[in-house]
Amino acid sequence: MNFRLEALWVEKYRPKRLVDVIDQEHVKTRLLEFIKLKDLPHLLFYGPPGTGKTTMALALAYELYGDAWRENVLELNASDERGIAIIREKVKEFAKTLPTVDVPFKLVILDEADNMTSDAQQALRRTMEMYTGTARFILLANYVSGIIEPIQSRCAVFRFTLLPKEAVIERLKYIAKCEDVEVGEEALEAIWEISQGDMRKAINILQAASAIESKVSVETIYRALGKVSPSVLKNILYEAIYGNFSKALRQIYELIHEQCVDPIDIIKAIHREVMSYASQLKIPENMKPKLIFTVSNHHYRILRGSDAELQISALLAKLRKIVNMLGGT
Repeated sequence: MNFRLEALWVEKYRPKRLVDVIDQEHVKTRLLEFIKLKDLPHLLFYGPPGTGKTTMALALAYELYGDAWRENVLELNASDERGIAIIREKVKEFAKTLPTVDVPFKLVILDEADNMTSDAQQALRRTMEMYTGTARFILLANYVSGIIEPIQSRCAVFRFTLLPKEAVIERLKYIAKCEDVEVGEEALEAIWEISQGDMRKAINILQAASAIESKVSVETIYRALGKVSPSVLKNILYEAIYGNFSKALRQIYELIHEQCVDPIDIIKAIHREVMSYASQLKIPENMKPKLIFTVSNHHYRILRGSDAELQISALLAKLRKIVNMLGGT
C-alpha cells in the first residue's frame, strides 16, 4: 500500500494568486480592481462548499501583503469560535492595531460566518463600523440567509457557484501529474460524480485513493471512500431483477455488515443505476415516476429509522416485480 498523506493536497496546491484561482471570473475581476487601488470594502463571499471562497480570500490577502500577510491577517473559523466574546476580544483587539505594510488596513477573515450566533453578528456589525479605518472584514458563508441584514448591507456581496466539470478535472490532472499518480478518465469521471463541483472534496478523494494505489481506478476511489462501486451495484441489481434474488440479498448483507457501507449510499447508488437502467430498457416515461417514487419511499423509511437492510431488500423485490410486469429481459 502506497501512503501519500504527508501533506494535504488541498493546502499544498491552493493557489496563492487570484489569477490562478479556478473559475469565479466575476469575483476575480472585481477583486483585482480593489488590489490596484489598495483599498476594498468589507466583503461577503457565499456559496456551496469547495467553490473557492477561502482560497479567494487568502489569495487576496497574499496579493495585498505579500510575505507579510500572516501578521496582517486574522483568520478564524466562526463555527468553532462563534460567540460574542471572540468578537469583543480577539477580533476587536486585532482590528484596532495598524498594519505592518503600506496597505492602510488589516484583514479579518471569518470562515463559516453564517454559523455565528445572532449576538456575535450584532457585535461584529459594531466592530466593522468602529474600525473601518484600520481593518476590513471578509465573511465566508455557505448561505447568505445566515448573515443578518445589517452586515450584508455593509459588504460587497459575491456569490460563488459550483465549479464546472472541465475545470475540476483539469485541476485534478495537474495535481495527479505533480504527485506522479496515474488516474484514468473513468476515475476522473467518478470523482466528479461524487464531488459535483466541490473542488476541496474532489482533491481529497484523489489523495485518499492514491494512498491505496498509485494507479487510481474507479474501484480504488469507491474503496477509499467506503462506498459501493457502480460495477458491484450493477451486479447486485442484475441478480435481484433477473438472477438469484437470494444472492443479491447476501451481497447487500455483506456491504452493510462486513464492508460497513452506509445504507444511504447504497440506496442513492440504486437510484442512479435504476434511472440509467430505465433509459437502457426504454421504459415508458409514465413508468419512470413509479420507479423514482419506489426508491425514494424506501430512502425516506431508512431516514425515519426503519431497518436499512430490510428496506433495501424490499426495494429490490419491488424493482424485480415492476420490471417483470413490463416484460424486461
